[in-house]
Amino acid sequence: MRALRALMVVAAALPAVAGAATEGYPLQAANADVSNLASLQRGARNFVNYCLGCHSAKYMRYSQLAADLALTEDELRNNLMFTGDRVYDTMDTAMPAEKAREWFGNAPPDLSLIVRSRGTDYVYTFLRSFYADPLRPTGVNNAVLPGTAMPHVLAGLQGLQRPRFEKVTGADGHAAEHLVGLEPGVPGELPAAAYDSFVRDTVAFLEYVAEPTKAKRQALGVWVILFLLMFTAFTWFLYKEYWKDVK
Repeated sequence: MRALRALMVVAAALPAVAGAATEGYPLQAANADVSNLASLQRGARNFVNYCLGCHSAKYMRYSQLAADLALTEDELRNNLMFTGDRVYDTMDTAMPAEKAREWFGNAPPDLSLIVRSRGTDYVYTFLRSFYADPLRPTGVNNAVLPGTAMPHVLAGLQGLQRPRFEKVTGADGHAAEHLVGLEPGVPGELPAAAYDSFVRDTVAFLEYVAEPTKAKRQALGVWVILFLLMFTAFTWFLYKEYWKDVK
């Protein structure tokens, strides 16, 4: 938290930037892998430590999390259960909705289905695209979702990026500042590659939460396709055998 507050102070000292037309900011490929158990375990740790304080995942139960991620009950209670008393509780946030509205203007959304609704690339790019903007109440803005009320809770890890703007003249002849990219600014605790891996694991976990059976479904789908191919070959040979004497 000290590092985060220090970064916010630095952001306030940066020059103000004009509002930008950031619609269509290019998304980066998340390359998240829900079949990677280690990645999901790291992502669960990241979510609990950095996201669950504000965001819930109300469609996921701790018991299912432990079963799917190969965790014992002791590992679950000691490392991941900070908002529930029973292993069958859902992953609800500890923040009261009234406090959330008071601090952020609205209640932070539940993240159970965020990847299903937005896509893995969107969430991945969003978490990597905060930049310093002293005009915002939180001292930061986001290239993917301009004007977001969410503070950069991962600023201590990533640091604070600087925006790069270019003037673009519209059809009406008026020039406007357009965000064209983000540059390194105040460094964080993690190197860029390590931070990207941190975000990728988190997104993989959110993808798992959105569809816990996805990895099993994909694995089963391979066998189904192989069966259909074998059945097609068998049917073709049967067809040839049946009609070989028919002229």
